[in-house]
Amino acid sequence: MGMFLTPEELIDYTGRKLKSKQIEALRKMGVPFRVNACGRPVVTTLAVEGSRQPTPAVEPQWTPKLHG
Repeated sequence: MGMFLTPEELIDYTGRKLKSKQIEALRKMGVPFRVNACGRPVVTTLAVEGSRQPTPAVEPQWTPKLHG
């Protein structure tokens, strides 16, 4: 898979063929993108797939017992 969605993948992802409608759909979905010199939205695969880094386990924090 490449760094950016292909034009076909962008059509599948947004459900739209027109550039303006793809941009509208991406904005509604909250997907970060840029518009290139040809007016086409450019979306990184990372923006769609999310981070590939594993989420670190969260260790519980120590809290003192207060006696009142």
